[in-house]
Formats: sequence, structure tokens, C-alpha cells
Amino acid sequence: MTPEELTQHTIDKNQGTTNDTGALVVMTGEFTGRSPKDKFIVKDSITENHVDWANTNFNIPFSSENFDKLYDKVVAYLDGKDIYSRDCEACADPAYKLNVRVVTEYPWSNMFAYNMFIRPKDTTNFAADWHVVCAPGFKAEPAVDGTRQSNFAVLNFTRKIALIGGTGYTGEIKKGIFTVLNFVLPVDKGVFPMHCSANIGKDGDTALFFGLSGTGKTTLSADPNRGLIGDDEHGWTDNGVFNFEGGCYAKCIDLTEEKEPDIYKAIKPGAILENIDFYPGTNKVDFASCTITENTRVSYPLYHIENAVEPSVGNIPNNVFFLTYDAYGVLPPISRLNSAQAMYYFMSGFTAKVAGTEAGVTEPQLTFSACFGAPFLPLHPSRYAELLGKKMQASGANVWMINTGMIGGVYGVGSRMKLPYTRAMITAALTGKLNEVEYFKHPVFGLEIPKSCDGVPSELLNPREAWTDKSAYDAQAIKLAEAFNKNFEKFAGNTAAEILAAAPKLSAQA
Repeated sequence: MTPEELTQHTIDKNQGTTNDTGALVVMTGEFTGRSPKDKFIVKDSITENHVDWANTNFNIPFSSENFDKLYDKVVAYLDGKDIYSRDCEACADPAYKLNVRVVTEYPWSNMFAYNMFIRPKDTTNFAADWHVVCAPGFKAEPAVDGTRQSNFAVLNFTRKIALIGGTGYTGEIKKGIFTVLNFVLPVDKGVFPMHCSANIGKDGDTALFFGLSGTGKTTLSADPNRGLIGDDEHGWTDNGVFNFEGGCYAKCIDLTEEKEPDIYKAIKPGAILENIDFYPGTNKVDFASCTITENTRVSYPLYHIENAVEPSVGNIPNNVFFLTYDAYGVLPPISRLNSAQAMYYFMSGFTAKVAGTEAGVTEPQLTFSACFGAPFLPLHPSRYAELLGKKMQASGANVWMINTGMIGGVYGVGSRMKLPYTRAMITAALTGKLNEVEYFKHPVFGLEIPKSCDGVPSELLNPREAWTDKSAYDAQAIKLAEAFNKNFEKFAGNTAAEILAAAPKLSAQA
């Protein structure tokens, strides 16, 4: 069905309405974010020797027998119901295309698949490589079905099925296929899959933005002066980068037209708003409201962005940005990394979980998410780090760390780095202006910090100077450095000495 038809079906079923700009508005129910503890991978001959089963937080084994029984129960549940089927693709580079058939219980779930996957021009002879089956209304019986609770998302690499039930949160659909690609592309194709956004300049210079949800991947890649390749998931080959998706899934808490005009204007017929509030007595969205969740979202096809490139591919990257939300106000707003530091901080994947992105997270929490995407990595993080190292060596790309979090103090004391300043720093890096300024090294983290940047007050560039209490900053810097070192202990056994040497130095005085 077309997006217009799916919108009407959603309204007719009393599952949604429209806002004042014509976007579909739905509520995803009990789950307004991903539930990583309820994501499983079937352990069989394909996955047994490849999946990092030691990562028990995210790669949770599921038996083939339990999958077959659960799948049959879901099929029986859907029998006799109106269901919605869509044939779509993942991977904008034809050499790596994955055909995906998405079957959903709800019309708006299927519309999400229309938005987020690539829309084939012709499906006459379509043959699905993978199936996604999504039944939010089906509740598992944990004691019988082998799940943790009534919701689940299970990947079966032998049957090539992503089975989702008990949750209406649409992000499970796209992240299921992302996890599939994070397994298939490195193992079978030698491609580096990345949890990042990407854009391209008028001269073809390509930039990548790594980061977890809420750190700015979507916002910072939507640059009116650059073409958007994609906002979340990409692959890096010997020839360039390509988007896995055909749409964007953006956080919209506190969204304003002034701060994020491209995303704001994309909210029109064909877009889906999730778990938002209206101003009383109207159908105008109150983007500041978090009554339902902090993780309010909008999905829309890439063609809703005026400067999206078609096809969604770019050249070998010139600049790579690691985005982190530092809730502790320690890391500089921008810093330059050498190759060893790039590997160290990529494997560390430091950020704070931002409120609402996952179930149960209501305020920022310190976390280390390997490769800026641990929940979606079926292989050991070192596999992805090795691929990054090879790509960096071959490309000579500049690597930068961007702190989109706190400045001047910890969360609750300091303030979040202003978006216009972050944009100015990224623009200076992209245009080469930061190659012309002086740098100094952070004494604890060893990061190179520019002394000046056009459009940014110099006192903000040095995080210590932004704190009123300098000794409190020093103590917080050492505390964060200790957390980095403790987290990296699990990688120390098979990591090169050069990378280990890039760790923060506890003996230094900030």
C-alpha cells in the first residue's frame, strides 16, 4: 500500500491521527524505546563460531527449537487477520543489496518500513533475502517460549527471519536488519558496517558522524550546505560509503524550526510521529513535552530532506567525527585524534545513554558502547576496530572527537554545548580551517585541542576553563579517565601496544 493508504488504514483502525502538518501520529504502546535485554540471536552452525557470545548484555543466545515454536505461534496469531506486506531493500550500493520483505500486524509499522528502507523501483521479480515479521499484539509466554518477558526480537541467520513481538516500537524493525548487516557484511563481504550518519560536500568530500542515539548523528548530518547521504547506518567499502537505509528516524524532543530546519520541515504527509503530545485542544505538536517519553521520534523518507543525495552513496571519507554526549563536562567540545587514539576511542565508544532511547533510562548515564553501537554488534568489537584501522590507513582521513554534552560542569550544573557552536566547529574541520590554528594537548586524555575556532568563544574550547571550580574539574577528569581505563581492560589482551598507549594518563594533573 501507499503511505496515503496506510495512513488512512491507521486512522480507520483508531491507531493514529494526523497533526496540523499532515504527518501521521501514533503511540507505540508500552515500549517507547528499544529493549536490548529482549533481543536474541539463534545460536546455530552459522552463528556459533562468529557471534561474540561473551557479550551477554546484547548477544543473547536463543535455541533453534524455541525459535521454530515461537515463529509458528506468531504465524498462528496472525492467521485470519489483515496483515501488511512490503518488499524493500537495504544497502544503496547495488553490489551489497539485501532484499527484505516486511510483514506487519499494524499498518503504521509497514509505513515505517516504507520510510526507513530503500523503495525498489520494480518488485515484479522480487525474491526476499530476509523476512521481518512484526506482531506487536502477540505476547510471548517466557516460561514456555524461552524469552525474558512478553516482548522479543529474535534473529535467525539460518532461516533469515527477524521475528518481533510484544512491542510496537518501530525502531526494533530497522535495528534488527542493521544487526543482520553488521554480521553479514564483515563476514561475507569484507565491508565495514558503521553506526554513523554521513554527508557530502559540493566538491565530493565525505564526512562520517559516529555516535549513539541522542548524540547528534541526525542533527549534525542534516547540514543545509551539504548533501545528506544518511543519518544512522552505513557501509565503508574500498570505493566509498553507502547508506543502508532509505529514510531517517530522528529524535524530536525540543525540536524547533530554528535549530533543526531540515528535520522540522520533513514532518509532513508521509512522516510518522511517535509518542508525541499535542498542545491542549489542538493537533499542533508540543515538541517540548516529554509526558510520554523523552524518546519522541519522527520517521520520514530521505526525499523529505531537500538536499538528500540520490543514490545515497559517497566517496571515501575525508573526515570522521566521533560524537559523544559527555554528561560530566570533561571532554573538549572538539579535539583532534591521531590514529592510535582513534582506535582507542572507537573501541571505547564513550557517551552517556540519553534519556528515553532505551527502556528505563530517564537521565544520562555513563556508558561505554563499543564502536558506538554495541547493542547492534554480533561480532567481537575488535573485528570492527580492525576494519576501521584499515580504512583509516588507506584513506588518511582526519578523525575528530565532538562533545555534544555538558560544558562548564557535570549534568545538572553545567549547560549543554550549544548547537550553533558545534556546527561551527564541524564546519571549521570540514573546510580545513582547523588545520591552520594552534593546538594544545589535554594533560590527562592527550587529545589535541584547538586554541581558536571561528564562531566559537575561545574559553569554551578548553573544558577546564569553562568550569568555575578548576580543582573540581581536575578531580572529575581523573575520575572519567579511571572509568575509561577500567572499561578498556577487557580489550587489553589482544590490542596493539600503540593503541594501549593512547589511554588517558592518571598521573597527569589536569
